[in-house]
Amino acid sequence: MESTSYPYTMSVEVSFRDIDSMGHVNNAVYMTYMETARVKYLHEIVQRAGMNELGMVVADAHVTYKSPALWGEQLTVGLGISRFGSKSFDYVYRIDAQNDGRLVVTGKTIQVAYDYTTAQPITVPEAFKQATLDYQKACCWHT
Repeated sequence: MESTSYPYTMSVEVSFRDIDSMGHVNNAVYMTYMETARVKYLHEIVQRAGMNELGMVVADAHVTYKSPALWGEQLTVGLGISRFGSKSFDYVYRIDAQNDGRLVVTGKTIQVAYDYTTAQPITVPEAFKQATLDYQKACCWHT
């Protein structure tokens, strides 16, 4: 699936600080790219749901590296929510190089809805689920 078919996308330019001694983006930096997109998408959905915020923690994270990204390249980070459980949901990611369209990274994180006051998992709010489903259906994607 191309990044443009993911419900939410953002562009990022590879900075010099992102490069490791081998001359390509360091593996840990991709998690930062995904986190930045995830937080922006979460903010979009929370606003659409009429909520002030949604606490969550990352319970699991996976990244599959397909090709290196290099300094100065423009990347597209695409993501969407692919599954809802009662207290968790899954984000899936795809990062592509804009200059040649090659797949750079795929990934997945499992988020747990969380109440920081009680330090306990909570049920994923229905308003958040519905706002996500509406956004993704209107865009291009089905969960």
